[in-house]
Amino acid sequence: MEIEVFHIDNCPNTVTAVNHVEAALAALGREDIPVQLRRIETPADTLGTCFSGSPTIAADGTDIFPDGTPTRDLACRIYHRSEGFSGTPDIDQVIEALRRHGL
Repeated sequence: MEIEVFHIDNCPNTVTAVNHVEAALAALGREDIPVQLRRIETPADTLGTCFSGSPTIAADGTDIFPDGTPTRDLACRIYHRSEGFSGTPDIDQVIEALRRHGL
């Protein structure tokens, strides 16, 4: 399985998203799967991707959070968490999303 975090330059949530994905993979016993960063620099970079705002977490090219809407805009993404909205999903949400994708 390939895990990517799509992000735009200067996204304040990229590092947190990567940390949450790595923690989720560790909780699932899959530290062997590297988390790859994929920078989106132009609207053209979004073509053929599942980019739904920065950061978008993908497993094998599919957004693991199906409520995301693909966009060509170089914009931030908002996730719904139990305590409200955030720029990243929490670790438990990432765990569940990865499980839904067969991990």
